[in-house]
Amino acid sequence: MTSTLPSGLSARQAAPVTTPIPVSLRIRERLQKEAVPFLANDNISEHLREGELDQLEIEVAGKVRELLRSLVIDIDNDHNTEETAERVAKMYLHEVFKGRYHEQPKIASFPNVKQLDEIYTVGPISIRSACSHHLVPILGNCWIGIKPGERVIGLSKFSRVADWVFSRPHIQEEAVIILADEIERLCEPLGLAILVKAQHYCMKWRGVKEPQTSMVNSVVRGDFRHDPSLKQEFFELVRQQESMLGN
Repeated sequence: MTSTLPSGLSARQAAPVTTPIPVSLRIRERLQKEAVPFLANDNISEHLREGELDQLEIEVAGKVRELLRSLVIDIDNDHNTEETAERVAKMYLHEVFKGRYHEQPKIASFPNVKQLDEIYTVGPISIRSACSHHLVPILGNCWIGIKPGERVIGLSKFSRVADWVFSRPHIQEEAVIILADEIERLCEPLGLAILVKAQHYCMKWRGVKEPQTSMVNSVVRGDFRHDPSLKQEFFELVRQQESMLGN
């Protein structure tokens, strides 16, 4: 049986129109198929294919543009916001949330040739994150205490890995644990202690609006956990570093 097209329609005109699948949906379906978690503070960089991050930036910009329109902002005529959507998309994917979409900075470890066994602290390291509840800033400082094991990493590398970990939507308690896991993986210390002091703009800027409130939490592992004197020494070193800076 021969099918015929309606009068006046060509085969091209009669062909169904296919809508491209958004890149975010392709990525999400891939992660779900591979049973890979993609919570707010997870890194998904190794599951992104070439070019997808650029495509995602374009898609996010489009979504932000619609958000601004829903907020009844005239982005077509307001010179202050006409390119805001593109700026926000770039900021989220490559700056404030880069720890989700970019690989961890290259961090080499080296043998502990001199068998160093005294603890040392690095800090304060500036941390910048965002509350995963409201996506507003978390700003503060971090101190890292190490009792070296078989391998060591350079002092600047602690700052790099902390920046990578905190550049995601977080709650502070989980961020400290993720940072501890990464440092243990990188240099396998005999002891590890981390202290974070930060101010949360979900409390300063909105809600209860308490401008002086901060949150302090810590994690101790290995020898710091089992030897109270080492733990005490770490916190004393942090106090000394703070006093030197006048904090």
